[in-house]
Amino acid sequence: MNSWTLRLIIANVAFYFLTEASPGLMNAMALVPAHVMVRPWTLVSYMFMHGGFTHILFNMLGLYFFGPRLEEELGGSRFLILYFISGLMGALLSFLTPNVAIIGASGAVYGIFLGFAYFWPRERIFIWGVIPIEARWLVIVMTALSVFGGFGVGESNTAHLAHLGGFAGSFLYLKWAGRRPSRAFMINPMSTTAPEKSTLERWARIESGKLHEVNRGELERIRTKIMTHGVESLAQQEIAFLDRFSQNG
Repeated sequence: MNSWTLRLIIANVAFYFLTEASPGLMNAMALVPAHVMVRPWTLVSYMFMHGGFTHILFNMLGLYFFGPRLEEELGGSRFLILYFISGLMGALLSFLTPNVAIIGASGAVYGIFLGFAYFWPRERIFIWGVIPIEARWLVIVMTALSVFGGFGVGESNTAHLAHLGGFAGSFLYLKWAGRRPSRAFMINPMSTTAPEKSTLERWARIESGKLHEVNRGELERIRTKIMTHGVESLAQQEIAFLDRFSQNG
């Protein structure tokens, strides 16, 4: 597991046990938008509070399954920025229900969900380990559910607006970051030098329809990475993958 994903899980679990041992801490750390001027730290601290074992379990499972791959794609610093921007946007959208206390990492984790679907939209995810659904459709369904439940947060005990804020924050950050001169213009330390034009043309001729489904998904992921971050961002194993399937091209 990548470093920041693991650290975030450890931090959330640590705060969960702290609040279990000291229930008063929950009141001090929960976000109540109407009180944010006198408790500004709650814009961040609410992300580490959870209302029960099931609450933290599902949030941490989401972070565990989707976080490492996204962190590897973005790099540690960008991954961490995306996480907290998603959580902060979730807090800001929760101002529409100013007197409702908000807790949980859901906004930040929803941002991770969207980031995953942003880079791998056709990746199949199995709900409850049984029902397959592509990542892009899962995000659409989750968005619809959050929109319909958004103004019933007090009654449903679910911070739907924080979920929507997490999606919005993640999407806006990824769009903004995509226009920044960073990874697209950097050499990955695990990568070789930039490939020649003939090599790029050979890679472009790989016919995804002739590949096994697993390899086809990996090819699509790598091509998306090239379009998003530039060919210089490819790791050595990704270059080897492209070479292996283009050798007869």
